Amino acid sequence: MSTIRPAADLEADPRVKAVFDDIRATRKSDFINNMWLYLAFDPALLESTWREVKAVMATPSTLDPLVKEMLYIAVSVTNGCSYCVHSHTAAAKAKGMSPSQHAELLAIISLAGKTNQLATALQLPVDAAFDADRN
Repeated sequence: MSTIRPAADLEADPRVKAVFDDIRATRKSDFINNMWLYLAFDPALLESTWREVKAVMATPSTLDPLVKEMLYIAVSVTNGCSYCVHSHTAAAKAKGMSPSQHAELLAIISLAGKTNQLATALQLPVDAAFDADRN
């Protein structure tokens, strides 16, 4: 259940239409997923969020697009965002993530969660070798 309903004719707003057109062009698809449909209730929020997502996720950078999607999955799992886990898992699969890569990703997420909880519970001091201020 969502907390709002998208407007009936979202693209009647020229700002929303411009963002949706850019999403379609960037992704080379006519599909506009629910994140954008629902964010369109606030054109300024839609614009700023899409601008940031496009800059980080859709602009070529030093990280491979599949790596970006896998990182997004890991953070989404940690934050408990089911929507983002689903959408970025689909995106990672579309970018070539194999079942074995997906399994390894889940093993890493699980291990990191466990060791993070142990380090937090034990309140471990940071090793001097890992402290950038000391090196």
